[in-house]
Amino acid sequence: MTGSPRHTEPLDVHLMALRDGPAGPEVLLSRRAGDVYAAGCWHLVSGHLDGPWEDMVAALVRESREEAGIVVDPADVRAAVTVHHRSPAGAARVGLFFEVRHWDGTPEVREPEVCDAMGWFALDELPEPMVAYCRAGLDAHRAGARMAVHFQEPGDPIAYHPEADRLVLVPEPAGPGTAPRSS
Repeated sequence: MTGSPRHTEPLDVHLMALRDGPAGPEVLLSRRAGDVYAAGCWHLVSGHLDGPWEDMVAALVRESREEAGIVVDPADVRAAVTVHHRSPAGAARVGLFFEVRHWDGTPEVREPEVCDAMGWFALDELPEPMVAYCRAGLDAHRAGARMAVHFQEPGDPIAYHPEADRLVLVPEPAGPGTAPRSS
């Protein structure tokens, strides 16, 4: 042991509220506003754990109520995808994306100082600009991945741009009885 502090990264929770729309599945997005990271970009309802006493599902339920005014039953929360992300500025975090298809209430902007719009968008027609990290989580989920890495480089835009798409899907383990990959 070197005596240096252990590396830690923030943990984010992201609500993928999904409903059936006329052309297929739709996802609830909010547009960031004010003096926040990625103002003007679309993003999922999201947030951080309030402390070591709050678990990830409780944080998602709380953030859903605080930001969108909807009540989510913890029993309706489904694990979707985990994304290890690094921003263009170099800060890293782990994002836990959860799928929810049932809730009480009608989504609405509840924190106008950090969000100026909220709406439903087809999963295959996401709006622009969208936070690249959020788009990475949605794209990984649509691809059926359970884990992904999204490490942006210095100079990459905060908003998703196809030429700077750095999403890497982490493969699932081989099924039981499958021979391990040789080196």
